Amino acid sequence: MDEAARRPVTPQDLAARQERDAAARPRPTVRELADGGRFEVAEVSAPGPRGGGEVRLVSARPAGIAGPLPLLYYLHGGGMIMGNAWSVLPRLLREWALPLRLAVLSVEYRLAPRAQYPDPVEDCYAGLVWAADQAAGQGFDADRIILGGKSAGAGLTAALALLTRDRGGPAPIGQLLLSPMLDDRNDTFSGHQMAGVDTWDRTSNATAWQALLGDRYGAADLPPYAAPARATELSGLPPAYVEVGSAETFRDEAVAYAQAIWRSGGEAELHVWAGACHGFDTLAPRAALSLDALDARTRWLRRILGR
Repeated sequence: MDEAARRPVTPQDLAARQERDAAARPRPTVRELADGGRFEVAEVSAPGPRGGGEVRLVSARPAGIAGPLPLLYYLHGGGMIMGNAWSVLPRLLREWALPLRLAVLSVEYRLAPRAQYPDPVEDCYAGLVWAADQAAGQGFDADRIILGGKSAGAGLTAALALLTRDRGGPAPIGQLLLSPMLDDRNDTFSGHQMAGVDTWDRTSNATAWQALLGDRYGAADLPPYAAPARATELSGLPPAYVEVGSAETFRDEAVAYAQAIWRSGGEAELHVWAGACHGFDTLAPRAALSLDALDARTRWLRRILGR
């Protein structure tokens, strides 16, 4: 990574960083995602939360497979301030949709600071309700929905699991939390230890949380749907896969979240990858560690789908 890419995100340069990300991040078309007919891909819209307009989603599945498929309901990363629903799909389709015969629904939730809490998680909930309600017509198996995401998307995944549990909404069978962004307080040992070192460090993290929460940043009564590390009751959640790097800002909050699930009597599988920084498998996808992480995630998905 060059010096500009490693520079932390600050409130002063947030708008410029968002513009650069929007210009540089891949946004493949439906035709490109279809990959010569290997996948059936469509852009769809779901009724959004009250006052929020429609939620855009990208639906994709391996072509030529009859019958309803299990659904990976996926939330992209980007610190709540960057990213898009399209860029993550080529890898998801290649690594999981084909070998596991999964459908994937990637959510274009609203980004901070233009949209602040609760808008992004409410977008994700509205899309999930639509996916469950329209499952038959869309070719999804409503009884086999797995929530998943990476970084900010993993934090939203954890928040969505809490929200749908508490509202009595669709009941997912698993939650895949990859390097989850969970704690707005930004004060863990690993956060301080990796300041100025990790690819997403404490400065960038504070900038992102402030953008998402606005005046509620650091509030004592912040709901767990805003920052899942604030949750005090984690029973009744779907089985969780929690993954983080040992050289990562989010290490300690991810480990603490898995422990909290265990203390509540829930199920969590925790992986802490030695020496891994934030986004290690994107930066070095062919590294041995990245391949081991992919294998572990895939084996967990197979077990959950096979129950």
